Amino acid sequence: MSSDTGFLYPFLEAEERDADRLLADLAESARAKAAESAALRRRTLAECAGLIETAAAEMARRFAAGGRMYVFGNGGSATDAATLAALFARPPAAEPAAEGVRPLPAWSLAADEAVVTALGNDVGFDLIFSRQLIARARDGDIAVALSTSGNSADLTTALAEARRRGLYTIGFAGYDGGAFAAEGTVDACFVVRSQSVHRIQESQALLGHRLWAAVQRHLAARHNGGGPR
Repeated sequence: MSSDTGFLYPFLEAEERDADRLLADLAESARAKAAESAALRRRTLAECAGLIETAAAEMARRFAAGGRMYVFGNGGSATDAATLAALFARPPAAEPAAEGVRPLPAWSLAADEAVVTALGNDVGFDLIFSRQLIARARDGDIAVALSTSGNSADLTTALAEARRRGLYTIGFAGYDGGAFAAEGTVDACFVVRSQSVHRIQESQALLGHRLWAAVQRHLAARHNGGGPR
């Protein structure tokens, strides 16, 4: 193993050649990581419970008025953005609350490689999402940025553009929230307080699902005569 990755499984670099011992160490490492992830997810959900409800209520209000959602991120966060957009646009029928769940207009701005690479080549990588928002978004829409650091320039630029255009801005970040939490362009900032990229993204996935479920609940209440929520 290289020194760059050896810290993940240091016991694999040892002189130990006992296969059973190595398998036991691997199993213990997996259990420890699973426990760490579960604890972080529980803590994050508890810390963000109120913000989930606040953000979901505003998102539901905008969806009910014809608003659309645009989601974006880089690298692994781009795939997470695509997953979140798909959850809103094409809810799985197997969901426990599938009855009454409605598809909502949501797109991942990282999904079209032709658009992303053209913008990156022609106007610069920092503008790949803001330029798409300029072309597509309108007052009343929703912008969601996913990041582990909260500092990516293309994301902060897009969030600032979204705010100027009247979009409701949501950020998912790790560590201390980075620029998402500090710059004032994010209406609802969900911070996963961890130093591990893996654990951050695992908790962000759960937060995204809980946010979707809360939006569906608020929309159902509006539809059933519960009034604005």
